[in-house]
Amino acid sequence: MAWIPAESAVEELMPRLLPVEPCDLTESFDPSVPPSTPQEYLRRVQIEAAQCPDVVVAQIDPKKLKRKQSVNVSLSGCQPAPEGYSPTLQWQQQQVAQFSSIRQSVIRHRSHWKSKQLDSNVTMPKSEDEEGWKKFCLGERLCAEGAVGPATSEGPGIDYVQIGFPPLLSIVSRMNQATVTSVLEYLSNWFGERDFTPELGRWLYALLACLEKPLLPEAHSLIRQLARRCSEVRLLVDSKDDERVPALNLLICLVSRYFDQRDLADEPS
Repeated sequence: MAWIPAESAVEELMPRLLPVEPCDLTESFDPSVPPSTPQEYLRRVQIEAAQCPDVVVAQIDPKKLKRKQSVNVSLSGCQPAPEGYSPTLQWQQQQVAQFSSIRQSVIRHRSHWKSKQLDSNVTMPKSEDEEGWKKFCLGERLCAEGAVGPATSEGPGIDYVQIGFPPLLSIVSRMNQATVTSVLEYLSNWFGERDFTPELGRWLYALLACLEKPLLPEAHSLIRQLARRCSEVRLLVDSKDDERVPALNLLICLVSRYFDQRDLADEPS
């Protein structure tokens, strides 16, 4: 193979889009004086490019790096469903089709719902406020240690502070991808130590519906973690008629079949 000079290799990979006359790359110019012609502007670009080093090393201050930046992707699969718990392939395909339709609807109407004013009692936490988001989504009562029994309210109406705000389109449409990923992580962490609840299921479904493809590495790891946790909780459910079973099956189905994590998919019953 013939040796190709570095300059020729660059030109081969990056063909010129404009005809530029050769110029003296050692020529100097006053950067405070604007170029008077297009040709002079292009010459300055050539000279500046020639002065750039081939390799640049970034000076990073370790103190400014965020904690927990490492992303660990586990390749382990889900726990197999107990006998009679696994959904049929037709059911899984129907759920994926419906989920895809919902995602398209969210995308089409995001601007409309984002422009709607939130109720006066709705204050969305900041993206980095983990405890705030847990309470916002699940309610202070559910997040409190040892909370059991039905919710009670002394006053009229619904106390969303206690029971959590539902994932309304007017709320999730205001969440950018960084916030969606962060809240998904917060709720997955909460779920990792507790049982599945309807409030949690609604928010997990909504966040998955807002998660953009292709997935970022952080999101990829989170949804796999979520599917595995769902399979673990399903093993602990005593009856296949328990209302948690279809909800857990649904989340596993979406992660595995919509987000292409096929090794996590349930074998059809």
